[in-house]
Amino acid sequence: MTDRDDQLLANMARRNWYILALLVLGSLLWRSVSVTQGVLAGGLVAIIAYGWLYRSLVKTLANPDRRAARGFQMTYIVRLAALGTAIFLLIAKGGVNPVALSAGLSVVVVNIMWTTFRRMI
Repeated sequence: MTDRDDQLLANMARRNWYILALLVLGSLLWRSVSVTQGVLAGGLVAIIAYGWLYRSLVKTLANPDRRAARGFQMTYIVRLAALGTAIFLLIAKGGVNPVALSAGLSVVVVNIMWTTFRRMI
């Protein structure tokens, strides 16, 4: 990776937090604790998952052998199960609004779209 790519990833990581803050501020307009908690929880889950995926990919690409690829596959399955469990618990036990949770989960998607449009210009 070049320095420009490293800088891009660092900027995206920082921008995830800015987007989450804007979404949480926007959720305050609903004056509902479950909506604000849903947006915040979804954003945190998305940001943590993005960081986990990044670290797994860097580790795998640094050691490109068959065992590293198998380890990445196992990590992918564990990460998917952890995310599914977290989302289930947030909706079933946490009492967060599912629509707000999905809005929070979109933080990384919005960031990727923003970055893509920005680089096209």
